[in-house]
Amino acid sequence: MAATKYIFVTGGVSSSLGKGIIAASLAKLLQARGYRTTIQKLDPYINVDPGTLNPYEHGECYVTDDGAETDLDLGHYERFLNIRTSQANNVTTGRIYQSVIEKERRGEFLGKTVQVVPHITNEIKERIQKLGNSGEYDMVITEIGGTVGDIESLPYIEAVRQLLWELGDGNAIVVHLTLVPYLSAAGELKTKPTQHSVKTLMESGIKADILVCRTEHELSDEIKEKLALFCNVKKEAVIQSIDASTIYEVPVMMQAEGLDRVALAKLDLPQLPEPDLTQWNEFLQRLKHPHHTVTVGLIGKYVELQDSYKSIQEAIIHAGAANEVRVEVKSIHSEHISDNNLESKMKGLDGVIVAPGFGERGIEGKVKAVKYARERGIPFLGICLGMQMAVIEFARDVLGLEGANSTEMNEKTAHPVIDLMEAQKTIVNKGGTMRLGAWDCELSEDTLVQRVYGGASTISERHRHRYEFNNDYKAAMEEAGLVFSGINAETGLVEIVEIPGHPWFIGVQYHPEYKSTVANPHPLFVGFVEAALRFKAES
Repeated sequence: MAATKYIFVTGGVSSSLGKGIIAASLAKLLQARGYRTTIQKLDPYINVDPGTLNPYEHGECYVTDDGAETDLDLGHYERFLNIRTSQANNVTTGRIYQSVIEKERRGEFLGKTVQVVPHITNEIKERIQKLGNSGEYDMVITEIGGTVGDIESLPYIEAVRQLLWELGDGNAIVVHLTLVPYLSAAGELKTKPTQHSVKTLMESGIKADILVCRTEHELSDEIKEKLALFCNVKKEAVIQSIDASTIYEVPVMMQAEGLDRVALAKLDLPQLPEPDLTQWNEFLQRLKHPHHTVTVGLIGKYVELQDSYKSIQEAIIHAGAANEVRVEVKSIHSEHISDNNLESKMKGLDGVIVAPGFGERGIEGKVKAVKYARERGIPFLGICLGMQMAVIEFARDVLGLEGANSTEMNEKTAHPVIDLMEAQKTIVNKGGTMRLGAWDCELSEDTLVQRVYGGASTISERHRHRYEFNNDYKAAMEEAGLVFSGINAETGLVEIVEIPGHPWFIGVQYHPEYKSTVANPHPLFVGFVEAALRFKAES
């Protein structure tokens, strides 16, 4: 096939319209037609990566196999396409400027004045084409973060304008996602915000090839014709994106609207076989027609913002569909758990997940939740910090080590069952310095976790943490009944703990949620939901 084709996805009128979902849906349709497709995200903020951002600011930080801390949209890309992303799939303004400034310090610009144009825009263009030049993809879809007209995204828009010109007709197109709001007082949909947004894009020298209109009500033919006329696009290129009951319906809706057909026509590409969405539609069927319902408590300290635990929420959906179960997630703020209300907060749960996090806020609530699940035989999954809380609870309540803790929460604890690795103790900079990315883990024979992973002896999972289990306490804990069923052979670090006498109790130091996709639901979540269903049937 000829050179890689590029699709740029921009957003207008409002943020949070779902550019990532539209980009992932279009990519899914093109992939289902046989095109090798990938997606990248350009983020206009000046942080080098979202690793140092509070989850309340930007939702969760998603980690790739190669250890890149990235935007949560990369999670959608992987979940939809079932392919692995990398450092190259997420670019931030911070990273762009850092790279250009480092080049300037090395004297690579031959004494030239370093400017936004051409130096910053050249760097952006280079990053955009990195995946395309690898020869691995027929299509690269690039999502530009932010909203057209923002000061922050101007260099990206200018870089896209230059690329469209350099690549030539039929090699790159722009999909512009906008909002068509409904004014209930007037009882009608309004196209003016979209017109203004397209005009702003045109002032930057870019013509939208396809308009995707987010709306709560059907767009009439008359509105589509009006948008086509005033926004300078063909009527068939005005695509309606109406609210869906689940994000996983969006690819099917975009197929019905012809988004992929219009894109292929604009890119002068053959309309290969119609997208094969058989497996996708089977997943949707199971998702929408469950046979049972279970209630799972998600214990965390960022629960007010759903995006803080996005990958966990989605992994639960995948596992629910695999078990033909609807999983109702009850978000419980760990900071609000006390001895007085523990019973009422945990009542009616068929499973408990203790979520990841950093810092000491809400820790004691997590420990109480672990104890509740352990003592009552409720299926339990502890993720990262959740696994550490399980160890702390076991140390305190089974071994009787009073005040056992992590040195992250209490530097002076008498029993540091969770401690900072030696290699981490000298680190001053916080960004990108944790144990990150894919690490191997060896599973012990005849353990619950080995059964969950289908008998595997070695697995690879993604990490994002700084503190580890303190092996000085291993022997005492094993004697008391805690099983260390997963170890990183290279470092001897504990990855997985479980309690054999319990119906289903597993704590993992890694983040299994990052690897769960529609096509491959993560076995830990599948096993956990299955255990929750059993628990409900038996209780």
